[in-house]
Amino acid sequence: MSKNILILNGSPRLKGNTAMLCEAFTKGAESTGHTVTRFDLQKMNIHGCLGCMKGGKDLVSPCVQKDDMEKIYPAYSKADLVVLASPMYYWSVSGQLKTAFDRLFAMAECDPNYANPHKECVLIMAAEGDSTNNWKPVLDYYHSLIGFLNWTDKGQILAGGVMDAGAVSGKPVLDEAFRFGESL
Repeated sequence: MSKNILILNGSPRLKGNTAMLCEAFTKGAESTGHTVTRFDLQKMNIHGCLGCMKGGKDLVSPCVQKDDMEKIYPAYSKADLVVLASPMYYWSVSGQLKTAFDRLFAMAECDPNYANPHKECVLIMAAEGDSTNNWKPVLDYYHSLIGFLNWTDKGQILAGGVMDAGAVSGKPVLDEAFRFGESL
């Protein structure tokens, strides 16, 4: 069964390692009939959540702020699987990804119990470090986040040792990303 896949690419480098991993994953997913929609958050005008608790009145436009999240909400509504893609910034996701993800709370506000729509989730991340200790904080955050959201973890693609833009080129993790997308 084909899936609707939403990639939220939180990398500020539009031709960097995270973008290359997203491209490989996308090619694999599309090769087996999945539909992939990708948003490069760095190019978008997305403001931080106001914490106003006034969203949720309209599924198409759930937030009181009207910015480029208006492009993401419809894709998020249709998505079966959400890919959180980011370089590791201080052992977490980038500010671009965190800002956009926080704004998805407006969709939960559409439910009287603030229940998030159930999704499957994948983490794609590039980082300078490549040790278990390096990945631990971000993996703890990722697993806690999707646990609280009641989402299903489909796995992670972690590319360590790739600080410079394009450093992931020629590395086996690109094939891994393609095969992972293909296997969904």
